[in-house]
Amino acid sequence: MFSLKDKVALITGASQGIGRDTALALAEAGVKVAVAARNEEKLATLVQEITAKGGEALAVKMDVADLDQVKAGFKSVLEKFARLDILVNNAAITRDGLAIRMKPDDWDAVLRTNLTGAHFCIQQALPVMMRARAGRIINISSVVAQMGNAGQVNYVAAKAGIIGLTKAIAMEIASRNITVNAVAPGFIATPMTDVLSANVKEELKIRIPLGRMGTSRDVAAAILFLASDEAAYITGHVLDVNGGMYLA
Repeated sequence: MFSLKDKVALITGASQGIGRDTALALAEAGVKVAVAARNEEKLATLVQEITAKGGEALAVKMDVADLDQVKAGFKSVLEKFARLDILVNNAAITRDGLAIRMKPDDWDAVLRTNLTGAHFCIQQALPVMMRARAGRIINISSVVAQMGNAGQVNYVAAKAGIIGLTKAIAMEIASRNITVNAVAPGFIATPMTDVLSANVKEELKIRIPLGRMGTSRDVAAAILFLASDEAAYITGHVLDVNGGMYLA
């Protein structure tokens, strides 16, 4: 089960955290991975790690908020691998602040990267997958998209938008044997949550029935499942990976 040998995946936001561990997990399952992010140095290190273990990887410098960079990135993936089976839309940024004081630039930057960027990538992936009449698109949302979170109105709106985007695209292209799903992580130990104080982290653990923050590998395992043939009859779904913090 879960053999994805010789499939090709593109993972955005792959330089660290969930994206990085997803790339490693997919490579371990036999996937040829294109890892995309803005930080070329971190991408190069990741590619070296994957190839040292016998995998095949390509670093793609890409800011998903820039449509020209997205188009160029997908072109380089297809030139290298001649196919694309799996797209993981993981790239995201935060610019937190209360709604009443939210600067337009902070709103726009988060929406453009976290939501519009996923849309840009899906647009580039769909023609390839439609011709192959097969594909897996997995969008990374968040528990806060489902339950809200004070001080993150832009991030919450973008991640809630990801859920709507997932469902709409799933309905549009299901007839082409392409599935589109979302993963909604809870509070995961990543560079994005490293900025939280020890007190805040302890308070969060109290709110999580499993009593711990999640790991990037917890989320990567869910992505691996949705990318596999075993998930062929699942589409338009939001898979919660939150330790029981939010029960829909």
